[in-house]
Amino acid sequence: MFVKSLDLLNFRNYGTLSIAPDPGINIIYGANAQGKTNILEAIYLAGTSKSHRGSRDKDMIRMGQAEAHIRMYIDKNDNDYRIDMHLRKNKAKGIAIGGVPIRRAAELFGIVHMVFFSPEDLNIVKNGPSERRKLIDRILCELDKIYMSDLIRYNKCLGQRNRLLHDLYVRPELFSEIAVWDEQLVHYGRRIIEKRGEFVEILNRIAGDIHAGLTGENERITLEYEPNVAAGEFMDRISAGIESDRRNKTTGQGPHRDDICIRVNDMDLRLYGSQGQQRTAALSLKLSEIKIIEDEIHDKPILLLDDVLSELDRSRQNFLLGSLKDTQTLITCTGLDEFVQNRFEADKVFHVVNGTIE
Repeated sequence: MFVKSLDLLNFRNYGTLSIAPDPGINIIYGANAQGKTNILEAIYLAGTSKSHRGSRDKDMIRMGQAEAHIRMYIDKNDNDYRIDMHLRKNKAKGIAIGGVPIRRAAELFGIVHMVFFSPEDLNIVKNGPSERRKLIDRILCELDKIYMSDLIRYNKCLGQRNRLLHDLYVRPELFSEIAVWDEQLVHYGRRIIEKRGEFVEILNRIAGDIHAGLTGENERITLEYEPNVAAGEFMDRISAGIESDRRNKTTGQGPHRDDICIRVNDMDLRLYGSQGQQRTAALSLKLSEIKIIEDEIHDKPILLLDDVLSELDRSRQNFLLGSLKDTQTLITCTGLDEFVQNRFEADKVFHVVNGTIE
């Protein structure tokens, strides 16, 4: 699987852009604030319908313009897929696959598989639990449409329940409605908890092998799922916590409070790991994401590396790039020195200067 071509119109700082990346290693270099990351963002947006930055559609439209367009061609198992995306300031984005408009962005899932790796991902171990939940949810949603549906419905129920808890402060007569949301929340929450538990077991096995290779067998990483509540106890716990929820005006129990414990040689990295150990663990998790997707789809996902190499030492750079055989990779960086010094080979090089490609 690889991006054959990308065409942009009024996206970020690009008036127009047309590039045809190589199926192998692509280097996109240039000074800061020239538009390198914007290219990766456009690719990720076209494949997932979301910005990796969490940006709103109107913020990705070129200043002074009302609309932006992205067109991307994907080669998947020798079949071409065309994805068109139309961003508008005051309307929902329009998406078409093969020229046919789709009604829901979720219909994109399963067509393109990508892994985005940025310097912020290196902090996934030391950041709060929400970052680790996002990692699990992102991979599972990409590979399992049922899980994605359950997660969407759970979050909707959670939002409705929290709004009701807030309203109860001034309208206590609405209390009888809480049971309706409890039943739905528990139904979808149990399925999420069970699926996350199964997934972390797979992630633990794969990350263990990768981490051993990264550290020369000197460190052993283990991942343990820490559900906020067991699936079988969810209803009892949420019923028992209703008075606390009413006081706090929020739901205190459920998978929206889950975490993953990451240990190296039985030491909790979240609390005691050095920065180097935390970054190595984060790299193991990202490489595990690639492996899990590859095993599931029997193809290589597209890898987007946004200025990550400058954050890694030479041995970790070598391990990362050595893991990318037969994987289309687009790498942004400020210069080519690190590639020349380390004798990394690139199949295609793009020089970005103020929203243009040289």
